[in-house]
Amino acid sequence: MERKLFIPGPVDVSEDVFKAMSRPMIGHREREYSRLIEECVENLKKLMFTENNIFIVPSSSTGLMEAAIRNCVKEKCLNICNGAFSDRWYDIAIANGKNADMLKFEWGDAPDPKLIDEKLSTNEYDAITLVHNETSTGVTAPIEKISRVVRKHDVTFLVDTVSSMGAIKIEVDKLEIDVCLFGVQKAMALPPGLAICSVSERALEKSKEISNRGYYFDFLKYLKYWKKKQTPTTGAISLLHGLRYQLDKILNKEGLENRFKRHEKMGRIARKWSKANFDLFPREEFSSNTVTCVRNTMNIDCNKLKEELYNRGYVFSNGYGKLADKTFRIAHMGDRKIEELKEYLETINEILNL
Repeated sequence: MERKLFIPGPVDVSEDVFKAMSRPMIGHREREYSRLIEECVENLKKLMFTENNIFIVPSSSTGLMEAAIRNCVKEKCLNICNGAFSDRWYDIAIANGKNADMLKFEWGDAPDPKLIDEKLSTNEYDAITLVHNETSTGVTAPIEKISRVVRKHDVTFLVDTVSSMGAIKIEVDKLEIDVCLFGVQKAMALPPGLAICSVSERALEKSKEISNRGYYFDFLKYLKYWKKKQTPTTGAISLLHGLRYQLDKILNKEGLENRFKRHEKMGRIARKWSKANFDLFPREEFSSNTVTCVRNTMNIDCNKLKEELYNRGYVFSNGYGKLADKTFRIAHMGDRKIEELKEYLETINEILNL
């Protein structure tokens, strides 16, 4: 039985995307490969609302988090932490020998721009990290307000948009994000294996002053090869074919604004259902349009619900880490149709007699 994934990544991949990925293999130093990545980059700039350099890496998003830390933290980093994946920024900084501090918020809370401003005003930091859409808690940070605060200070702005890019409008240049990174297995609705980032000229200049940037994720190495329309190492060619196809589909068939509106509608549907039967874990004004985190006020057996849904053709997502059983998550991102989300919620209603 083919099961629909209502987990926050990987998400379901459409058959036409798989077909696009099945093109014959090409050499990664051929002109055809250069054209492939050029076309991907051209459309990624439209998706991300940026003119910055874009690098496509065979990696998970965590790899590019490490790249951002190694290339863009010179003295000390401030990590904005309000969930499992924002905490990961701090873990990566420490693991790479960087000085770092956590500015901690309760899981389920959104980062407070005023407190960020106060912390940056100490002038201790040359970089700051943020998770735009915290997948573990279903919180979307108020990035516009945070960006205005960050730009008052001389710090490099590093942003994880892993579960939002391709579903929520993120204007990278307007927000003055120095490194904006994401993977393709969530809102982009592709198989895992590619990570993408935009890197500002300011960040690239800073990286020249930093030694020990590593080898695989050296931004300056990527820039050197990109000038030749190449990549430093072998690209994930089949995934790149899928990315090129999916970007064309998003931009020219569905349309970006329509895609954003579809995700907004799915977010509203999931939140309405959650409030009617349980409760939202985060405050509604900060609730994500790609993953809804539901507070388990009925104390249902999440493992039993998972098993029942699995038998009916769905994959269910419990709460993440310390939120397991206290919450559960409903993902609604990528190419997910509104009707499919409604059917999933109706199936949960049947199982729980709601």
